[in-house]
Amino acid sequence: MITDMGTILRKAKAEGYGVAAPNVWNSVTVKSVFEAAEELKAPVIFDCAGIHSLEETIDTVNYYKHKFPNVSGAINLDHGGDFEEIITAIRCGCTSVMVDRSTLPFEENVKEVAQIVKIAHAVGVSVEAELGHVGQGFEYEQTRDSGLTRKEEAAEFVKQTGVDCLAVSVGTSHGAYKGTPKLEFKLLAELHRMLDIPLVLHGGSGTGDENLQRAVKTGIQKVNLCTDLSNAGLARLKEYLGIDYDSIVKDGSLGEFGNQSANMYDLSNAMGEGYKNLLKHYMKLFGGENRA
Repeated sequence: MITDMGTILRKAKAEGYGVAAPNVWNSVTVKSVFEAAEELKAPVIFDCAGIHSLEETIDTVNYYKHKFPNVSGAINLDHGGDFEEIITAIRCGCTSVMVDRSTLPFEENVKEVAQIVKIAHAVGVSVEAELGHVGQGFEYEQTRDSGLTRKEEAAEFVKQTGVDCLAVSVGTSHGAYKGTPKLEFKLLAELHRMLDIPLVLHGGSGTGDENLQRAVKTGIQKVNLCTDLSNAGLARLKEYLGIDYDSIVKDGSLGEFGNQSANMYDLSNAMGEGYKNLLKHYMKLFGGENRA
């Protein structure tokens, strides 16, 4: 069942576990997420970015939800850009939208987020915003400290905007890290105590299992994942390309399409297996297994 993200994360907050939020962009990734969630009975959030053919991706999630009716999930616009993109996401079926105004001054961030909250809540869509700014891993040493969430602003931000969940900057970065990730667990614990709404961690990839598991135990309910899952798919792709298919013994009883061979269909399936297997690892790590 596809529902709003706020409902999923409030349950995670109440029961003390985290929900994996993998980025999806085509049928291979979408199906892999559904399969992982069904196998582990874990809730999941489909993060769809505007850069990845947004309408097509949302339609793909909505197609597969009928194939996997027991999966509990939400469709979230990841790092929503301009007003038009956010409204498009709502119109096309997103059950949650992230309004990323984290680089704006506090007052402007509040104003723009509050406007989207009013619109989204009117049609049953939940809203995620970001306070502080999670930068890029390649410039981690230069931008980490300047982007940290200020706890003195957090409660007022939530009060003025009415957001359903808040992405906080506590020492992670997007993409591959240049340097060693160092998370501010004391800051995270204080934010968790101060705020009644669920908290989100962007930049989960490359942060390390120990850091991520501790972050969930400290107060994170949603962990965004992209780079690690993509790399796992690529690793399986490299294995696939290295196989000598001409030497594989064929089984005639399997029919025309039963034997793996060097074709695009089998290649896509192999990539999906790599992506899915790592996602299942994270679902277990965050305590989401059997929570749906």
